[in-house]
Parts: sequence; C-alpha cells; structure tokens
Amino acid sequence: MKNYEIPLVPGTYYHVFNHANGRDNLFANRGNYQFFLQRYAFFMNPIVDTYAYCLLPNHLHFLVRIKEEHELKIAWGVKNKPYNSVTKEVNWSAFISRAFGNLYSSYSQAFNRQQNRMGSLFMPNFKRREVDNEDYLVQLIHYIHANPVHHGFVNSMDRWEFSSYHALKSVKPTKLKRDEVLEYFGGVNEFVQFHNQMPISKKCLDEGEF
Repeated sequence: MKNYEIPLVPGTYYHVFNHANGRDNLFANRGNYQFFLQRYAFFMNPIVDTYAYCLLPNHLHFLVRIKEEHELKIAWGVKNKPYNSVTKEVNWSAFISRAFGNLYSSYSQAFNRQQNRMGSLFMPNFKRREVDNEDYLVQLIHYIHANPVHHGFVNSMDRWEFSSYHALKSVKPTKLKRDEVLEYFGGVNEFVQFHNQMPISKKCLDEGEF
C-alpha cells in the first residue's frame, strides 16, 4: 500500500494533491478559484517554491519544493517567536503540514459561509509523493497541466484557466519558478511542444489518482 503521508523535508520536491470530501466540489465559481490561489500565496509562498499547479472542480495538484531550512526559519519567526529563541529543534514536517492545513481550513471556512454549507470540505489528510529525479519532475508537470483534459473538463490545456500552464509559457510576472521549469524542458517552445505531443506518464496517472 502506498504511503501518501510521508514527512516533508526542507529542500525536497513533492507532488501535493487533495480532493473534496465525498462527491462535493471545492469550487463553485471563478471567484472561488481566485480566492484559493490568494490564500495559497498567503500561507504557502513563505514555505514552498511552486513549480506547477492545477485546480479542478473537485481536486487539486501542486508541484512544490520545500524551502531550505534557513528560509523556513524566517517563516517560523513571522508566525512564532524568533527562531533563535527556540530551545529545541523544530519539527519542520509538522510546521509545513500545519501551513497546508491552515490553507485548507481558511479556504473551507470562507467557502462554507458563501455556499451556506457545513462540514469538512477537503479529505482529512492531504497526499504527497516525493519527486526524486528530473525525468519524473518533467512528466509530473505535464501530468498536472493535462489533468483537466484527462478528466474531460476541456479538450485542450489551453482552455483551462486555473492551472500554471498559461503563466509558465507567458512573459508576465509570476511567483512560479518559471525559469527553472522552462530550463527542465529546454525552453518555452520545447515546453509547449512536450505538452502538446507527449502522452501522460502512466506512473503519474497511477500515483495521482484518488
């Protein structure tokens, strides 16, 4: 049985994904998607670097790299007392997991108020898989962007608004690690060509399904 609740280690890449509870949807309108990304930036940008993402009606995917420990100490100091006053070693995995939990909780509370809804919105524990080699990372970026097509929401990645695909091939300012992503593919033209021509990785399909 696959372990989807592995520790989150500074400096390590992860595929992070979560699903709505039961048959519910996470997003009811365009504003919900935008609000989630705003909450994501608030809670997660100090803690992770984001390489790719996709938000779908009932689930979501992110490819992130946990920031290095010295960067996490800064984030810790913003949310707690200064790190150099802490007398015991911080459990970074718990700290990072709590940030994801705060993201989901903050969004859920706002969504429930708007939709006159009660109860859990997300599944109890978000899933993550370590990304331990460059080939898997490239395949995973493609898989994340191809998710709306794979699930039948659109017939082209270009037609799905709520993913990083557009920002990564654009020249507009972004908080995404765009330069690094494009370097993995060999440039923006190669990035687009790979997405248009390559089949989705079976490994990614197997590991990313709920």
